[in-house]
Amino acid sequence: MKFDVLTLFPEMFDGIKKSIIGRAMNRNLIEINTVNMRDFSKDKHKKVDDTVYGGGAGMLIRPDIVWDSYKSVKSENSKVIFLSPQGKTLNQDKVLELSKEQHLILLCGHYEGIDERVIEKIVDEEISIGDYVLTGGELPAMVLIDSISRYVDGVLTADSKLEESFSNGLLEYPQYTRPEIFEGMKVPEILLSRSS
Repeated sequence: MKFDVLTLFPEMFDGIKKSIIGRAMNRNLIEINTVNMRDFSKDKHKKVDDTVYGGGAGMLIRPDIVWDSYKSVKSENSKVIFLSPQGKTLNQDKVLELSKEQHLILLCGHYEGIDERVIEKIVDEEISIGDYVLTGGELPAMVLIDSISRYVDGVLTADSKLEESFSNGLLEYPQYTRPEIFEGMKVPEILLSRSS
């Protein structure tokens, strides 16, 4: 699975390349490539945004910047996802569906957003991670990468995914480990008879 992330802040993605995701990257099961959209600015100051036609607060990322960024990574099997509060809310069924893709291009908005024309031209799907507003699409993109990567073959063992929360529409049950007694609270007796 390949993730190309179109962003103005590629350094934000350093943290996701650790733990399970980092091991999956080292084993070439997933690839996370960040594309700095500023690199496609033709402005000597690397400006990527401009004022909104018709007025309004904030600045919009220019469509030509997004278009050139997109063209630099697009392949025949790419699917483009725009992380947006207007998108369909992410759920486990969507995660499983997206884990079957070969190449996802994740478009991260910032400031007031992105010019609608380029969204209409390149985006296959808009996804939201909840009904609230963030400063940009980078955190939602990391949530998407993490949740999808767990279902890429070889990233986790098959047993690890069997009884996960939301896998059968339910939440996972409480779990316990050693020590047997912690702060006066004991592991349920039924579990002690089954442990090794």
